[in-house]
Amino acid sequence: MPLSDRILLGPGPSNPYPEVAQAFARPLLGHLDPEFLALLDDTCERLRRVFRTSNELTLPISGTGSAGMEAAFVNVVAPGDTVVVGVNGVFGERMCDVAARCGAEVVRVDAPWGRPLDPGAVLAAHPSPKVIAVVHAETSTGVRTDIEELGRGKGDALLLVDTVTSLGGIPVEVDAWGIDIAYSATQKCLGVPPGLAPLTVSERARERFVERSQSWYLDLRLISDYVSADAGRRYHHTAPTAMVAALHAGLGHVLDEGLEQAWARHAACGEALQAGFEKLGFRLLAADGHRLPQLTSVGLPEGVDEAVVRGALLDDFGIEVGGGLGAWAGTSWRIGCMGHGARRRNVTLLLAAVGELLGR
Repeated sequence: MPLSDRILLGPGPSNPYPEVAQAFARPLLGHLDPEFLALLDDTCERLRRVFRTSNELTLPISGTGSAGMEAAFVNVVAPGDTVVVGVNGVFGERMCDVAARCGAEVVRVDAPWGRPLDPGAVLAAHPSPKVIAVVHAETSTGVRTDIEELGRGKGDALLLVDTVTSLGGIPVEVDAWGIDIAYSATQKCLGVPPGLAPLTVSERARERFVERSQSWYLDLRLISDYVSADAGRRYHHTAPTAMVAALHAGLGHVLDEGLEQAWARHAACGEALQAGFEKLGFRLLAADGHRLPQLTSVGLPEGVDEAVVRGALLDDFGIEVGGGLGAWAGTSWRIGCMGHGARRRNVTLLLAAVGELLGR
């Protein structure tokens, strides 16, 4: 089957919006070209609207979502700082690793896979942490954790939130929820290929930047001098201009559709997908009431070889879904229905293909 006919319904890259493909077809601009800098400024403004924030320091980090995670930590965490991390999946674990590499005293608050974090337990874990860090939408399990209570109760701590799989797919309210630092990724609900990590930082967090970040490349003081016209556009690194143009186009599509409409589209597709898989005998692994519509984790019926069926989906139908991670590897799928891929026709096609392969 031609690659162009494949439908990506895994937890990774979503199918891009048509406007994104058109952006990649444009002639390349230089990273200091005035036309590109104007495009970058407008991209940052569009990100503010999608993050629902007025934060001046809102920009795309050159790198994937994990680069956004590192940028978030290395600029506010110094050796000896206490960082409380909520862990209910792979990416909470990764937060612990990154914070520890910064020399932090990491205080873990664990929840079982498939369950959301308890905000009260996170807030009670330490009396005065420098940072409280959680994953809003855990990509490894398809679980949403509530953020508002953390924002209300954070005290003097900085609230750092991973919105990689949530931004553009479900409500993310940076200012209203009291989030100090949030990062995301282009390849999920924004419908843009992987390569950039949208990031937003409050003034409160900027005032508490470490004196010297452990990473030169991800040093937000230096990057902000390049992004900000007021700082004179001091050169920092060669920005991936085609990716920024693609992100600009993807954000434009989301904003033209309307954030609320995009959230509703994802919700409708997720509801139909999850109901359909239950009818086929699959188990929904995320806790009821906290299931992500854009990423569904399912346990396979007894006796079904997940790798064989997943391979047949790709080979016979051109549909790619993701396998499980960690403790759920080999027994589960993670099905992405996000960005441009969040369409009822894709849900119908996937359920029909799975039903045919299982004889149901």
